[in-house]
Amino acid sequence: MTASLLDGNAFLNHVKADLHARTLALGERGITPGLATVLVGEDLNSAAYVRMKHEDCAEIGINSFREDLPATSSQADVIAAINRCNVNPEIDGFIVQLPLPNGLDDEAALMAIDPSKDADGLHPVNLGRLVMGSNAPIPCTPAGIQALLAFNGVEIEGKHVVIIGRGLTIGRPLANLLALKRAHANAAVTVIHTGVPDLSYYTRQADILISAVGSPSVVTPEMVKPGAALVSAGISFGEGRRLIPDIDEACGEVAGWITPRIGGVGPTTRAMLLSNAVAAAERSAGAP
Repeated sequence: MTASLLDGNAFLNHVKADLHARTLALGERGITPGLATVLVGEDLNSAAYVRMKHEDCAEIGINSFREDLPATSSQADVIAAINRCNVNPEIDGFIVQLPLPNGLDDEAALMAIDPSKDADGLHPVNLGRLVMGSNAPIPCTPAGIQALLAFNGVEIEGKHVVIIGRGLTIGRPLANLLALKRAHANAAVTVIHTGVPDLSYYTRQADILISAVGSPSVVTPEMVKPGAALVSAGISFGEGRRLIPDIDEACGEVAGWITPRIGGVGPTTRAMLLSNAVAAAERSAGAP
């Protein structure tokens, strides 16, 4: 492989060191940030993600809280758990682990979150602030991708970014984020999706190519501009539950940068979740 790796774990460790220092500063004022999760059901991947988030909290000195509900929970049960997080003064931010089990309404759950405690940045109020370019919690995976590129010295301003996927959690907010006139953004952004018959026409023009569709190896080497930065934000699982990224690993022979099969975007999402929680605590404390 000729491409440099966009190592999400190295980035996560860097962010944790900064956040640990900030939590110590808050601790000197008698304040401990609090992050909560609402998990419904027994999905193994969701449970693993939540477990790692709580381990991260313990590592940097954040109090963590859990609302674990059975898959048989009603929508009212989920809303009640969200409301407990909304009113708990020890919780500065929290997330509802999505997707919820079949029969439950993801949108209604997001709407029930207090926007000031929205650690995932997915409440409509916060998404609207993102579109306006106002200060608000930014969705964790888009923020993590932007920060990972900046951390590795990949220039974004003025570059052509192509995003495959228009989903609520990554594609749409990421397109807005990278087009804003601010540091590590100000790019020309193209969003492509299933309605586009020839993806490669656009991907070959991309200085930065980000795929967020969860389709194994949807991007192959002949679809990549030489020297481009490649970010695989979508994953799927093959035989033996082997993780398969959207962007084929062979693309590393063409690209300038590429996320690894394991340890790419996932750790950056966790980093930004922690960052949103600490920032919420600082806002509540009136920290500069």
